[in-house]
Amino acid sequence: MKKFTKLTSKVIPLPHSNIDTDQIIPARYLKAIDKAGMADGLFANWRYHPDGSAKTDFVLNLPHYQKAQILFAGDNFGCGSSREHAPWALTGWGIQVVISTSFADIFYQNALKNGLLPITVDSVTYQYLLDITTEIPHAEITIDLENQTVFLPGDVSFQFPVDGFAKKCLLAGVDQLGYILSSEDKILEYERRVEA
Repeated sequence: MKKFTKLTSKVIPLPHSNIDTDQIIPARYLKAIDKAGMADGLFANWRYHPDGSAKTDFVLNLPHYQKAQILFAGDNFGCGSSREHAPWALTGWGIQVVISTSFADIFYQNALKNGLLPITVDSVTYQYLLDITTEIPHAEITIDLENQTVFLPGDVSFQFPVDGFAKKCLLAGVDQLGYILSSEDKILEYERRVEA
């Protein structure tokens, strides 16, 4: 995982409610046991025609969103099955943040464990973001994880909650196991003292 401190990006608008994990990454892509190639399956049923050609009107296929790293989604994002492949597919494509009014609990936890920051907003902020992404498609917003703040155009900002341990891991660019292993010397020293 790469370190997440501050991110400025365009916002990919996908304001549909109840986007489930099978829509994020269809079941036929679940044969892989690692993250390689997961990006190809991201929203595959929406991105591609049956012959494999890209649907030119789908938002992820539009040229000006190709390097965008923030996804703006509808309510209850990541519902359905608990597949960890969903955050793998999102981060594999380059998305580092998903903003929604709510997330399925398991998806939310899987996202944080895999370097994807889910940000929950209230309905007023959601509508403001929807207006921005509709009216100014090239607008950029900034996510400051250290200060847990989102900066929007027009000098508007808001703070967001995030689990303290997950925040430490994201800032350090490590998963939970990596965070524990970063203290391996202290752990070994403790074990030596206990065994003595």
